[in-house]
Amino acid sequence: MSVIEKIKAKAAADLKHIVLAEGTEPRTVQAAQKIVAQKLAKVTLVGAKAEVEAKAAELGVDLTGVGVVDPAACEKTPVYAQKLFELRQKKGMTLEQATELVTKNTLYFATMMLKMDDADGMVAGAINTTGDVLRPALQIIKTAPGIKVVSSCFLMDVPNKKYGDDGVMVFGDCAVIPNPTAEELAAIAVSSAQTGKALADLDPRVALLSFSTKGSAKHENVTKVQEATRIAHEIAPELNIDGELQADAALVESVGQLKSPGSPVAGKANVLVFPDLQAGNIGYKLVQRLAGAEAVGPIIQGLAKPVNDLSRGCSVDDIVSVVAIAAVKAQG
Repeated sequence: MSVIEKIKAKAAADLKHIVLAEGTEPRTVQAAQKIVAQKLAKVTLVGAKAEVEAKAAELGVDLTGVGVVDPAACEKTPVYAQKLFELRQKKGMTLEQATELVTKNTLYFATMMLKMDDADGMVAGAINTTGDVLRPALQIIKTAPGIKVVSSCFLMDVPNKKYGDDGVMVFGDCAVIPNPTAEELAAIAVSSAQTGKALADLDPRVALLSFSTKGSAKHENVTKVQEATRIAHEIAPELNIDGELQADAALVESVGQLKSPGSPVAGKANVLVFPDLQAGNIGYKLVQRLAGAEAVGPIIQGLAKPVNDLSRGCSVDDIVSVVAIAAVKAQG
């Protein structure tokens, strides 16, 4: 069973309510039908009811069992607007501006549903940028306790199963923070460990990667990874975290024990934390293409409640998978 199949099985075992903010988008409408049919989550599409129903009819989609909420007609819209105003008034937002946002911007409406516990998770991004999806989440949901930054990771399922846990690994951050500080890198490490545990049942062994292992090279980039490792230990002393480690020291047991003897992580890491976005993005794509790995993600992490982003080139099945991920994260 692949890692995404395992995630779907977990989602089906404890149904959560996921709101899809782009409710008139064709792939999203088609995905909603599949999600309900596969019993992965309860689903609500956000959008003008007539437009959602017209799009479903055009696509031949049966919306039986799928919720539809129209912000312009919903009785909770004034409540959401008042709460948004209270949250953002110190930033200069007026009640009129809050009302317009939740009435006309489905991303803000869906995020308020999540904030007010009217949904367990949110998915969007098929027709909106990552920045547009994350902006209301950062303003309204904010970060999880003890975590100061929102980041991302990929679940990597490598066919030869030689490394990680039977081939399953977590790579972070590969999509959000271009040049993380030591504090941000530490938060990425902790969040990536939590994601691996929640979604793939990993017992996290976290390696913070560098071109140096335990001081074998001297450079400010190495110092940053060393400092990040120290901070990560302070944030989550219960986790097995080691750094700085070169990739071979993190993955190959003979190399790991030679370069970092006695380490609980070296040579058997299943969570790899890259020093910056260039390395992370290049790394996951190389493993995906050269090793034929399945790359599940990007998975947004660090928020107090599950908000997941989609690629604008996503397929219907991609949306189904991301909803399953959001549902499992909501279980936690």
